[in-house]
Amino acid sequence: MQRVIFATGNAGKMKEIRMILADLNIDGALVEVVSMKEAGIGLDIEENGKSFEENAVIKAKSVAAAQSGAIVLADDSGLEIDYLNGEPGIYSARYMGEDTPYHKKNSNLIERLDGVPDEKRTARFVCAIACVLPDGRVLEEKATIEGRIGYEERGSNGFGYDPIFMVPEYGKSTAELTEEEKNEISHRGKALRAMKERLRTCYK
Repeated sequence: MQRVIFATGNAGKMKEIRMILADLNIDGALVEVVSMKEAGIGLDIEENGKSFEENAVIKAKSVAAAQSGAIVLADDSGLEIDYLNGEPGIYSARYMGEDTPYHKKNSNLIERLDGVPDEKRTARFVCAIACVLPDGRVLEEKATIEGRIGYEERGSNGFGYDPIFMVPEYGKSTAELTEEEKNEISHRGKALRAMKERLRTCYK
C-alpha cells in the first residue's frame, strides 16, 4: 500500500484530510494517510517562507528528507483579513503565540474590527498544498474561500478561526457547517481535491 505522510500534527486538520483523501487510489489501491507523528517523524520545522506556498514546500521537503518511499504532503494555510492589511496571514498559527487558545485569538480579531461594517469585514481562508513525490518531484496547488469576519464566535464543528469566518451564501460560520459542507467549499478541501487529481495523473 502506498503511504502518504501529511506534515502536520493538527488533529482537526488530519480529520479533514483523511475525509477528503479517502478515495485516493494509486496503482489501483487505496493509500494510507498518516500524520508525521504516526510516521514516527519528530521534526521541528522552521517555517521561514514569505508566502503560504513557500512554507508548504519547506514543510514537505523537510519531511521527505527524513524518510524515503512515501508521498509527502504539507499545507500552509491561514486567514487573511482585508481591513487588517491581510493579517494574520502566514502567521495565522503563530498569531498572539502558538500556544494561545484560538478563542482568545478570535476575540482579539473581533475586537480589532470593532465598529467596522459588514462590507469592510471581507476575508479569506488560503491553503497552499505542496507534495514531494518519492522521485523528488514537487507539485503545488493553492485555493481560497471568500467570506467575512463575524461579530462573535459561532459553531463548534470546526477549529482555529472557523467560528468567526462567515460564509455569506450559507449564512453560517465555517464552524456551523457540517463536515461534508465545509469540505466541499473550504480552501483546504478545494486544494486537496486539486492535488488528488494531480497525483492520479502522475500515477496513471
